[in-house]
Amino acid sequence: MCPVCGASFTLSTLSGPVLRCATGHAFDVARQGYVNLMPGGARPGTADTTEMVADRAAFLGAGHYAPLAQALAELACEAPADVVLDAGAGTGYYLAAVLGALRLDDGAGAGAVGLAMDVSVPALRRAARAAPGIGAIGWDTWQPFPLRPGTVSLILNVFAPRNGPEFHRVLRPGGTLIVATPADGHLAELVGPAGLLTVDENKDSRLAATLGPYFTVTARRDLTVPLRLTPAEAVTLIGMGPSARHTDPTATRNRLATLPEPIPVTAAFTITRYQAR
Repeated sequence: MCPVCGASFTLSTLSGPVLRCATGHAFDVARQGYVNLMPGGARPGTADTTEMVADRAAFLGAGHYAPLAQALAELACEAPADVVLDAGAGTGYYLAAVLGALRLDDGAGAGAVGLAMDVSVPALRRAARAAPGIGAIGWDTWQPFPLRPGTVSLILNVFAPRNGPEFHRVLRPGGTLIVATPADGHLAELVGPAGLLTVDENKDSRLAATLGPYFTVTARRDLTVPLRLTPAEAVTLIGMGPSARHTDPTATRNRLATLPEPIPVTAAFTITRYQAR
């Protein structure tokens, strides 16, 4: 819905694709397929940069986190959904995997569509083309979503900010939320050599405080993925995450070059499925 007035949109294609509401607010659809609904001039400081997005696309495209995508898809298929919102979607990698799995089902998910939401324009350009049936919007997850209440059946939230009240508002009654977070020991082998950020030891309590009033936990799975990376792949892994904002790529590359190859790295995740209260 229109983020300015809340009216419904129609898609006009007379002079290029434009989302236009009944009161005249209009938002151009970029040629890459996404539409930025954020107010003019908004520049969220947490948005992934072009370099971070390129590193993420390269690392995920190489299949290193494919077990995580598969685990998300398996959980999603246990409660088939037809409208999937990925809040903090990045390149749309996980959304594409979930939609692909849902569409293999002959049930409610056979015609599933997805909506990728992110603040990063470089990420949205990739997310809009990650798979057929994905729309992509520029929006800050911390703000009230430009979505009508009860219009989404499944929300994905992978290493992204969590807005419990808005997740609950846009989900249908009994809808599903799947959250993936880094677990203890995630990328531990790189913390010292590369100066990476460590996993917040209060992560679980913060997650419960954010989502507990709105959701009930229905499943929880810990996933460990052993990786063996070249120094270049390790640099790409660091460059796609939050540590990229706190490390120098050249210094990181020089540090990792001193390690024996391949570099053993442990990726550790916690995947939690919730049902809306």
